[in-house]
Amino acid sequence: MDVTSSSGGGGDPRQIEETKPLLGGDVSAPEGTKMGAVPCRRALLLCNGMRYKLLQEGDIQVCVIRHPRTFLSKILTSKFLRRWEPHHLTLADNSLASATPTGYMENSVSYSAIEDVQLLSWENAPKYCLQLTIPGGTVLLQAANSYLRDQWFHSLQWKKKIYKYKKVLSNPSRWEVVLKEIRTLVDMALTSPLQDDSINQAPLEIVSKLLSENTNLTTQEHENIIVAIAPLLENNHPPPDLCEFFCKHCRERPRSMVVIEVFTPVVQRILKHNMDFGKCPRLRLFTQEYILALNELNAGMEVVKKFIQSMHGPTGHCPHPRVLPNLVAVCLAAIYSCYEEFINSRDNSPSLKEIRNGCQQPCDRKPTLPLRLLHPSPDLVSQEATLSEARLKSVVVASSEIHVEVERTSTAKPALTASAGNDSEPNLIDCLMVSPACSTMSIELGPQADRTLGCYVEILKLLSDYDDWRPSLASLLQPIPFPKEALAHEKFTKELKYVIQRFAEDPRQEVHSCLLSVRAGKDGWFQLYSPGGVACDDDGELFASMVHILMGSCYKTKKFLLSLAENKLGPCMLLALRGNQTMVEILCLMLEYNIIDNNDTQLQIISTLESTDVGKRMYEQLCDRQRELKELQRKGGPTRLTLPSKSTDADLARLLSSGSFGNLENLSLAFTNVTSACAEHLIKLPSLKQLNLWSTQFGDAGLRLLSEHLTMLQVLNLCETPVTDAGLLALSSMKSLCSLNMNSTKLSADTYEDLKVIPSFLPSLLPSFLQPASGCWCICCPELILQ
Repeated sequence: MDVTSSSGGGGDPRQIEETKPLLGGDVSAPEGTKMGAVPCRRALLLCNGMRYKLLQEGDIQVCVIRHPRTFLSKILTSKFLRRWEPHHLTLADNSLASATPTGYMENSVSYSAIEDVQLLSWENAPKYCLQLTIPGGTVLLQAANSYLRDQWFHSLQWKKKIYKYKKVLSNPSRWEVVLKEIRTLVDMALTSPLQDDSINQAPLEIVSKLLSENTNLTTQEHENIIVAIAPLLENNHPPPDLCEFFCKHCRERPRSMVVIEVFTPVVQRILKHNMDFGKCPRLRLFTQEYILALNELNAGMEVVKKFIQSMHGPTGHCPHPRVLPNLVAVCLAAIYSCYEEFINSRDNSPSLKEIRNGCQQPCDRKPTLPLRLLHPSPDLVSQEATLSEARLKSVVVASSEIHVEVERTSTAKPALTASAGNDSEPNLIDCLMVSPACSTMSIELGPQADRTLGCYVEILKLLSDYDDWRPSLASLLQPIPFPKEALAHEKFTKELKYVIQRFAEDPRQEVHSCLLSVRAGKDGWFQLYSPGGVACDDDGELFASMVHILMGSCYKTKKFLLSLAENKLGPCMLLALRGNQTMVEILCLMLEYNIIDNNDTQLQIISTLESTDVGKRMYEQLCDRQRELKELQRKGGPTRLTLPSKSTDADLARLLSSGSFGNLENLSLAFTNVTSACAEHLIKLPSLKQLNLWSTQFGDAGLRLLSEHLTMLQVLNLCETPVTDAGLLALSSMKSLCSLNMNSTKLSADTYEDLKVIPSFLPSLLPSFLQPASGCWCICCPELILQ
């Protein structure tokens, strides 16, 4: 039987192949018609059929039949003398090759030599076979079943077509014909029954290479090509070279309709699905240039604002978790690029562009000192002078999971000298707080950099306005991910102040706690925007807001007040003198908790409080509390006390104000209705050693306050209280604690595992007495067991 005489056409739709020649007839839509509509319709026609994964290699039977030219060769090639050879074939980019190049597949079969690919359907044909027509013969491929046969059929067709398009589009002659071929290529990718990432990426890479090799195209040709490949970009990221092409178009034609109609869905997909801009930096550059192009439109920032709103969505919670991190990454990179030229002009280190291009040169970094200084008022300097002889130290406060560190800014220059003497790098504030003689230059950005900076700082403002994004945004900005040149730029810090203000106004602890440093030894926004910091330009109003929100949550602690007294007492007194109620409260707490040891400083604080009406009123209340405290702590009274059940915080307060309780060592509030608010009264009991809070509403906030003042407490029963993991961390300062009952609390399983090593911060507790049975977590020392 002559296998070349029948092509196996039949009625099987799988045998239909695109027969329109390359660089042939017009397959484009009429002028003025939106490109991509026809391919989308054709894609819908095939989406109901079978789908196949693109094969790259596989096992198959091979038989090669040479075309008979003589009577003898016709006998030798008859079906009785044919043999099948098993081969592991690889579908490379250029040819079909075998892993064992022997027999029929001793030489690979180039795609250019394959004239046709068809399914065998003639009578008595071998089952599940493909026919590859080549010059001088035919190659038969036999699969194990019909599905594999069809998968080989479509994969070979795809590889053959892509190979031909690569050849044809590598040497373009007439661009109008090339544009038609690009549309045909896109149409083929959209209608292919194959499912693989390379099905859409291969045409994009072909077009990307075509554009990179032909840089002299007109703007109209640019737009036509972009519109032609738009359907492929709906579900695929553009390759790097194509991103460069898109960036160029955004810079040269920011008002083009292509930017709005084609690039918008592409950028939206990037922001929603990209996981790491570090692996694909040109996607970030494209997103950056797209946003700048939107900013160049007549409406300017209004268009950018609408774009941000579309990314967030109409509901109160954004459904796409990757949008905010990606937007912040784009903003940070864009802001850094604004100062890149300035940094490189004063620095021998390689630029960002040189680093991206792999050009590394020796770094002979010159010290770049701050370029903008804050000149404090004379009053502020005189107020802070009282602390000039205090020793320099950092105070680290562990409250919940936050480390609070306030560096002394009034002695920044000596600190800088000391750091340099120890061969250690000074911190950010030390680098910026230098004398005016050290730095007299100012940062001036070019017009384009200035517009870019304004655009992306405005985006950060927009992001901070969304309640659901604010916690993540605060966490991302907590490490201060900006170059020190930006922090020394007055315009930048002034504009960014709005974002910090939004953090300071948010009542959620997870937000406003990010105003503090991310860890010990690092500076936070609290330091930068406090009086004396490089970003403070409002005489401390923002600083007062930050202190107010921090004091209102879980930072009303002795250590936090101590850090303020050592570093910011002058600004606090100045703001209190101007009637700021938060600062008046701060000064009163410093006196109440005996934070200030110096008598002269105490008298100065008292004079400051008495100079305003609100200060005088709060100081009088403080004096009344102190008299009551002395009466309460006077020796005498009971050593053991139990409140009746259902007692409240008010009942406890009335009881403790009725006499002396200086000898009270054991207090039971079990089964009462007291809350964390009663902690303010409990800390006034100096001799208290045993406290029973079983089945009360005493929570984390009260536990933190107890840990600050009742350091001699030995027995604590928190059974059936709403204490969580955060509250347990506050107990680390209770070094005398011998018995701790955490039965039926809200501790997590991970915290229970941590309790096994609890002697690391509570040495009096022995882990051998840890009893997790029935959810009862009781840690005791042998001498004291509370059950």
